[in-house]
Amino acid sequence: MEMDQIKIKDLEIFAHHGVYAEETTLGQKFLVTAVLHLDARKAGREDDLTCSVNYGTIAHLIKKEMQEHTFLLIEAAAEHLAEHILLFDEKIEAVEIEVKKPWAPIGLPLDTVSVSVKRSWHEAYIAFGSNMGDKEAYIKKAIEGLKATPGCKVEKISELIVTEPYGGVEQDVFLNGALKLRTLLMPKELLGRLHELEQEAGRERKVHWGPRTLDLDILLYDKLLLEEDDLCIPHVDMQNREFVLKPMAEIEPYKRHPVYGKTMKEMYEDLNRE
Repeated sequence: MEMDQIKIKDLEIFAHHGVYAEETTLGQKFLVTAVLHLDARKAGREDDLTCSVNYGTIAHLIKKEMQEHTFLLIEAAAEHLAEHILLFDEKIEAVEIEVKKPWAPIGLPLDTVSVSVKRSWHEAYIAFGSNMGDKEAYIKKAIEGLKATPGCKVEKISELIVTEPYGGVEQDVFLNGALKLRTLLMPKELLGRLHELEQEAGRERKVHWGPRTLDLDILLYDKLLLEEDDLCIPHVDMQNREFVLKPMAEIEPYKRHPVYGKTMKEMYEDLNRE
């Protein structure tokens, strides 16, 4: 369903961005348009600003961020504004930013050069597990690491369950679970962050399906279907893994698999009937 919008159009700001020294020294005019995507129903029905987003506050925020930072590229300025606005008010689900540069120094007549980006919050589900050392401590540290990651908000965490190893390699039992994550990171960026947390826990990838201090996997990311050499979403074979489905059925029983169409609860019950 399409969301409601608040639009700030062509906010004029004098700032210091550009590749050339004279641009960052002398400065120039920029025009910024921001489209905020949110649910304005309650604000409209109750006529209450606290239920909406104050566009004046956002306009001053844009001016402040454009003037307090210096970027070589307007791409970087647009990216910075989008992230800052999304982090500023949780009611904003997505934002479109256009940064126009009317005085682009290219030696040719033009109206403006502009860059537009659209950024939004995403819903991801992460499976976690450990079967070496202090398993619970490794998992807790990883979850705290995700909570401390800019642009990541951990919303739900399952109970830890003890499970037998998967894949036929003889090893200790696992502690497993899953969590729900609200994130601004794109899938590959999120994967990179998970790998960093695994490395901080001393993870070594020596044996496929072998023992590990920490295992973090992206199970779902919005309704994305992705098949690449280093990342598949939904996670491969999750429908056959009790250590994934049991915690998912706990924290999000009615979340549907984007391929099979079944809820986590249904998939977990199906697996236990086999």
